[in-house]
Amino acid sequence: MINSAVIGKVRTQHGREESAVVERSLSRSRDETEKIFTQLGISELEGESRCQGIIIRCSVIVVDSRLVWPRWEATLVKKGFISAAAVFGIATAAHAGELSDIQEQSRQLREQNQALTKRIADLERRQRKLEAQPVAKQPADSMAADYPSYKAEYRKAPPVNDSLTWNGITLYGLVDMGITYQNHAAPLSSTSGLGLNYLISKNSNGSYFGIGGNALSSSFVGLKGNVELTEGLSGVFNLQTGFNPWSGRLSDGLGSIVQNNGLAIGAQNSFADSAKDGQAFNVAAYAGLSSPIYGTLTYGRQSALTSDGVVNYDPMGNSGAFSLIGFQGATGGGGATENRIFDNSFKYAVNVGPFRAAAEAQLRAGFGGATGNAFQGQIGADYMGLSVDAIFSHVEDAITSAPLPVGTLLSPTLINPGNGFVAGTVSDNTSFMLLAKYTIGPVKILGGYEHMQFANPKNPLLAGESIVGGYTLGTVNNANSATDKVLQVFWGGVRYAVRPDVDLSVAYYHEEQNSFQGGTPATLNAAHCSNASLAQCSGQLDAVSFVADYRFAKRFDAYAGIMWSQVSNGLANGFLQRYSIDPTVGMRFQF
Repeated sequence: MINSAVIGKVRTQHGREESAVVERSLSRSRDETEKIFTQLGISELEGESRCQGIIIRCSVIVVDSRLVWPRWEATLVKKGFISAAAVFGIATAAHAGELSDIQEQSRQLREQNQALTKRIADLERRQRKLEAQPVAKQPADSMAADYPSYKAEYRKAPPVNDSLTWNGITLYGLVDMGITYQNHAAPLSSTSGLGLNYLISKNSNGSYFGIGGNALSSSFVGLKGNVELTEGLSGVFNLQTGFNPWSGRLSDGLGSIVQNNGLAIGAQNSFADSAKDGQAFNVAAYAGLSSPIYGTLTYGRQSALTSDGVVNYDPMGNSGAFSLIGFQGATGGGGATENRIFDNSFKYAVNVGPFRAAAEAQLRAGFGGATGNAFQGQIGADYMGLSVDAIFSHVEDAITSAPLPVGTLLSPTLINPGNGFVAGTVSDNTSFMLLAKYTIGPVKILGGYEHMQFANPKNPLLAGESIVGGYTLGTVNNANSATDKVLQVFWGGVRYAVRPDVDLSVAYYHEEQNSFQGGTPATLNAAHCSNASLAQCSGQLDAVSFVADYRFAKRFDAYAGIMWSQVSNGLANGFLQRYSIDPTVGMRFQF
């Protein structure tokens, strides 16, 4: 068995150099091989020569101490070259195969890198989108937003996304039903948005015990969407309608007024002027674009900035049964309830660090239309638990509606009542609102002030003009005051989170009206009055309320509350009673 070969040039005793190979068997050592060379007269063994890793074998060969003479030289050289060529070919092919493998691996790594880069970009885009989305608020600005974390901590249940959302479009809503008692009330209405006059009203008289729906929140159902159009820009929309769960009808404030046309006060059902007047989407119907950097611009039917201010800064969260400014929409409408929601309006809002700003404009519905122009602007900021906002509003041809009095004779030219005739008082309203709230631990302190000034309209309206909800002005008063009427509203309260699932709220409200009965400024003092003889006399309205709200399940909460309200002087003109209480218990379901 051949183990190895010693290759090199040898010099014979005759002085000639020849190539030689000595092959050693496993039994021979290198010293024995050299000894054989010496016996053969080989004087020197020179360095090895290699080519492409192949040993070139030449003429002199020693195998097991026997010398094979040069006659074998040609054959051995030929075999050596053939072997070298074969091995060289194999090595080259192996080298080519290795290069191909490296190229394939490089291509795969590039593809993986591209896929990873795309995935990272997608995750960053989704992160920005989630960071830009506002934190969902529970109705009445409740601290219920903390409830999921409370449940996760104490029940250790894995989070479950059970929202009714598909491709960025969400179905949502709320149902509020309860039982109430009122010492001075009017019968339940099937159309009025609140059903009952929870606040002391002109027709509040006998006691009532029974269904009290929409007490803490108005019931509604809606469809909203937020769909990304491109990086940093989304399309948004919202369609929402309010309804009365005790009758199954859409909330229709003007409809409840029409039902009381021509009736004496003592014979009337509950009614209330409202911006929700039986429209298919009586709360909201708008769409627009939203960017976390450049803000949100929307167009359609949407809440006024003053209405948003009431919702966000009312200690009772705009409750109908426990809040003066929740039941009376004049505060949220800048002087008129029907302006709490604007039709045909543009609204823009943007946040810059801790600061925010917003603007909203309603366009007149045609030349001389009953829906007047309106503009509102807002600025605000947040700092160390403190939030403040200021809102300015000016509305032209604002309308306050009421039932037609007993014995009203309409003009014979009024042949198209639309959804019904109402009596309208028209004014140009200017207001400013100051709002603040401060959160410290589980305690939130909220308050606000609004100054509303009513002037006779510069663009008087006529009987027969169509107004919100498709109703018609049967009679019109364009000169309600000899001097500007001023109405001021103050409120403040505290909301305390006893536990993550229990809130206690208390609030106080005060409304003050000036005396706007008189003529020129020179005779204003002589015409001043502060009694109930005229609706134009100065007057006051006060209310105090308390509510306890317990969120006993993720989508259910139970509440109990009471409001005491009292009216005096000019604001009490025509009232059957002067005060009312409304202890109420109820339950809400949200989805």
